Amino acid sequence: MNAKPIVGITMGDPAGNGPEITVKALAHAEIYDSCCPIVVGDAKIIEQAARFVGRPDITIHRCEKVSDAKFQQGVIDVLHLELIPDVEKFPIGQVSIEGGNAAFQCVKKVIELALAGEVDATCTNALNKEAMNKALEFYHGENSDGYTHFDGHTEIYATYTNTKKYTMMLAHHDLRVVHVSTHVSLREACDRVKKARVLEVIEIAHKACKDMGIENPKVAVAGLNPHCGENGLFGTEEIEEIKPAIEAAKAEGINAIGPIPPDSVFSEALGGWYDIVVCMYHDQGHIPLKTVGFVYDREKQEWKAVEGVNVTLGLPIIRASVDHGTDFYHAGKGNGNELSLVNAIKYAVKMTGREA
Repeated sequence: MNAKPIVGITMGDPAGNGPEITVKALAHAEIYDSCCPIVVGDAKIIEQAARFVGRPDITIHRCEKVSDAKFQQGVIDVLHLELIPDVEKFPIGQVSIEGGNAAFQCVKKVIELALAGEVDATCTNALNKEAMNKALEFYHGENSDGYTHFDGHTEIYATYTNTKKYTMMLAHHDLRVVHVSTHVSLREACDRVKKARVLEVIEIAHKACKDMGIENPKVAVAGLNPHCGENGLFGTEEIEEIKPAIEAAKAEGINAIGPIPPDSVFSEALGGWYDIVVCMYHDQGHIPLKTVGFVYDREKQEWKAVEGVNVTLGLPIIRASVDHGTDFYHAGKGNGNELSLVNAIKYAVKMTGREA
């Protein structure tokens, strides 16, 4: 067994920023100091990405199996999947069935590797949901075990690992959030705020913090309504669903706190009051994380930082991901920001318990 954990990294949609930021991230010496990274994707696309970012000095090493990898800085090991026959004719920065299928196949393969124990953790670059689902529908599920739709990475992982209880965690340094629901309409998200699900997410959040070495996690639980409903004046979900879930968690010995008004809980979390925040829906958690993690430089008219990590909790394998999209607009220009991927790889390593 390698002393350092092996991390399988998907290339993402080949029309997006994934291949380029992968090359940039794996140019960081600190990555090889902490783990053995191997990219899952089409080696021809990674070779093209190295040209886009101006790194002809980096060698792209094609592998047929993980054991072929060299794990040396300056060499990017790629578990090669023949996905894009003609790279020069492949449209960069556009939604395509070819790109969507390629992204999906990379995810499916890295999950297989993790379940087989060939990699210790997985890390995903962004895929385009429209492109992926167009591909799934176009091939009528022939390339996806009969499945013709997935909401995103989280649902793919849950399906292929046969996981029923899971949630998404976003993290930016010590600010962490988990979600009761994610990719559903706001109207449906409100309907999903039920005691059983809120309790389930509190339990998953508590375990995740424990796994990261936090001895007695403080789990904040955000309300759903303005001012947590003002005792039923603006909604009753806090009274009927959220508070009972918190009390049940406390009975299990979990240090659950709340419900806390959503307009103040994140400032408190940034101040170190809590180790993790349970959010009731997608944007309630995503907005504060991306506000602190995504920094735009007004003067230079470019992104100064695009940080943040997306982790799927409750799986039998480790999955961390970038917390941004495919950025088709900048794809092929070599100026993508790799910090989110660097952080995601580090988080994946941390979750193996073999952090250097």
